[in-house]
Amino acid sequence: MMIPKGFRNYLKIMDLARIGRLVVKNEQAVYHVMSRTALDGYPLGDIEKEFLVDVIRKKSKHYFVDIPGFCIMGNHFHLLARMLPETGFTDEDIRERFGSYAGNSDMVPTDEDISRFRVKWGNVSEFTREIKLELARYYNKRHNRRGYFWGVRFKSVLVENGETLINCLAYIDLNPIRAGLVERPEDYRWCSLAYHVQTDNKDNFLSLDFGLREFGHMDASSRLQYYRRYVYEAGAIPRPDKPAAKTIDGAIVENERSREFNLDRIQRFRYRTRYFTDSGIIGTKAFVAAQYQHFKNLFPSKSERTPKPVTGLTGMFSLKRLSSPFPLK
Repeated sequence: MMIPKGFRNYLKIMDLARIGRLVVKNEQAVYHVMSRTALDGYPLGDIEKEFLVDVIRKKSKHYFVDIPGFCIMGNHFHLLARMLPETGFTDEDIRERFGSYAGNSDMVPTDEDISRFRVKWGNVSEFTREIKLELARYYNKRHNRRGYFWGVRFKSVLVENGETLINCLAYIDLNPIRAGLVERPEDYRWCSLAYHVQTDNKDNFLSLDFGLREFGHMDASSRLQYYRRYVYEAGAIPRPDKPAAKTIDGAIVENERSREFNLDRIQRFRYRTRYFTDSGIIGTKAFVAAQYQHFKNLFPSKSERTPKPVTGLTGMFSLKRLSSPFPLK
């Protein structure tokens, strides 16, 4: 595969993106949203990053939006959001979302509520504002502090579907590579490519619709393979203007090319190690069941839990059903 067209140009665009907010109304529009904290250093640790991903996922179920990608770094985040026109949603659609949004499934919206949320849930600024507000409140409470958490207003770039969109998403997913945090983008837990690979796109959170013509006949697995190829090829491009920015090692890219960017058995197992950190309790079915009975008073939900099999790992069970991206062959 040749070096992705336009990727160098997209890097230049991101360095120049300082214009005012551009908002498209009454039609689909994709925005690359960026926001940075006002605090010194890298205040977003693993817990805050995990919380922010969860907030974005939950908010995307209420707002009229598809999420192609994201990346949460130590002091800023990137989010690629496709806002959908409010005219594509009925009053009943809004009623179904309202109870979950309000935190009370018995609440019934008035006609005035429906009109107000129809506008609100199609607005990229409102979507981003709520995401940032929830993280700021969480961070301040967790760290027993008060005051501003975010810096200046968030930046946004209007992104065209197709080649531009996939360049933008590659730029986002390569942030941890450029920062020298990992050697492969899937190794960085808080980016969209890792979310696809490690969780099999749990809850169908992310969209793989880039608006590319050749994607019309592809299934989700083929689209992910194509995109993964794209990211690796783009990640190998050096930046003469920023020599400190890291790239994906050429030997790694060459090795991926030799396997046509398919994940092998070892990689599949390695990426499944989320089970050992996310499961709560992991082991045989009897062990998980016994330990849950011992600790269940500590769980906020009073619903009884049962051990769930870990797909591909014979005889291993976890307390939480975690999605398994690939069968072990």
